[in-house]
Amino acid sequence: MTGLGIEDEAFIRGKVPMTKQEIRVLTMVKARISPTDVVWDVGAGTGSMSVEAARLAPQGHVYAIERNAEGVSLIEKNKEKFGVGNLTVVEGDAPDALKDLPDCDAAIIGGSGSRLSDILDEISSRLKTGGRVVMNCITVQTLAASLSYMRAHETDFSYEAIQVQINRLQAVGAYDMAKAINPIYIVTAEKK
Repeated sequence: MTGLGIEDEAFIRGKVPMTKQEIRVLTMVKARISPTDVVWDVGAGTGSMSVEAARLAPQGHVYAIERNAEGVSLIEKNKEKFGVGNLTVVEGDAPDALKDLPDCDAAIIGGSGSRLSDILDEISSRLKTGGRVVMNCITVQTLAASLSYMRAHETDFSYEAIQVQINRLQAVGAYDMAKAINPIYIVTAEKK
């Protein structure tokens, strides 16, 4: 398994939500991760995004920040399964869990525990110039919080937002029917 876009079924899962393959691919493209980048994956869940990022930054390092014990265990298992030694799991709540990490070239936010503004403040102070923050927003409230933050910090960031709806065709007898994956908003910001 090389390249971007690992099949969902390849990951060890559990009851922790996982970002689907198509969204992971778009997120990685928006993050523009380079081979030597330091990446923070905040709210890393199963680690699917962290593993993809670690494969894109083989000479860099990825820090998967997760507060849920089951998620931490799943990230460790997926780290081992995919053989990504440049991935460190950080158990704890962001933004506090970010304090001792090295500055980052890119940050991905998959979960914020209702502390998005505080997390973005910490990322903003530690993200290198030209670095990118990619936020995957499942709820309208998270999208609104993301856009509100970016508007309030327009001197620090340029940003864009897209809404993505993926449908996978599923065989139903002699027919193929669209099976929807939850729509998601992807907000991408670049530090000026």
